[in-house]
Amino acid sequence: MSNAEHLASVMVQAFIDAVESGIDLVPVVADSTSTAKIAPFIKQFPGRLVNVGIAEQSMVGTAAGLALGGKVAVTCNAAPFLISRANEQIKVDVCYNNTNVKLFGLNAGASYGPLASTHHAIDDLAVMRGFGNIQIFAPSSPRECRQIIDYAIRYQGPVYIRLDGKALPELHDENYQFVPGAVVTLREGEDIALVATGSTVHEVVDAAQRLADAGIQAKVVSVPSIRPCDAAALLLALKPCKAVITVEEHNVNGGLGSLVAEVLAEAGVGIPLKRLGIPDGEYAAAADRGWLRQHHGFDAAAIAVLAQKMH
Repeated sequence: MSNAEHLASVMVQAFIDAVESGIDLVPVVADSTSTAKIAPFIKQFPGRLVNVGIAEQSMVGTAAGLALGGKVAVTCNAAPFLISRANEQIKVDVCYNNTNVKLFGLNAGASYGPLASTHHAIDDLAVMRGFGNIQIFAPSSPRECRQIIDYAIRYQGPVYIRLDGKALPELHDENYQFVPGAVVTLREGEDIALVATGSTVHEVVDAAQRLADAGIQAKVVSVPSIRPCDAAALLLALKPCKAVITVEEHNVNGGLGSLVAEVLAEAGVGIPLKRLGIPDGEYAAAADRGWLRQHHGFDAAAIAVLAQKMH
């Protein structure tokens, strides 16, 4: 874990580098400077950050106004408050008006653990997929995170980036190149496919190794790009496999599991599918991540057990 890095720190460095390269980027926060780990940016560019206070609707509206004025506006605050409190402003000011705003949902999923459902964002992918005109990404490692942010800053239009709140180790080597829409196969296998997004990619990588030790070859598929998503490439990756398990720190409805189910169903492919995450109609447990994932059945051990049953 020595190479683990907080994705918010990766984000801040990307902002600093963008401004230094001449991009007129302005971060907007809602009294969330510590959550965003943005102190190094403030130190380097005093006066460039806008802090609206605990007023998420104002944060998003202000970002949209800055974007209309020609800035690259980026919002940085906790995902649950961004998604729930500023829902209408995201829908209207950002998506409907196609403003050049990049929304960063920090500490997404159940990153806040024991702080419970008020602080969990297990519906953000579902909400954002319901909005038109916004690209949606969920990086699984520091390198992928940096490449997604660099792309998003230069892309003209609304973007939502779901960032995990814990330090994540590197999964990709220096040759990795993020491509919007691309589906990333991290391990080959045809016995079963394990599909994940964000931090849960680490769980399926671990689960695949456990399965290999038991003689089962699992394909590991990472989906960092929820929208756009190359459905044909996803289908091609899954078709040879006997079964599919999706894993996400999100409700099983509306996120990655739904995306995979839609792709399989619309192609008329009858591969058995099991969606793991926070079960239908439930909140995430108020607990640290390890216990929470074990409790809801999507830590590496539980994934491996289910895969053996499905295999």
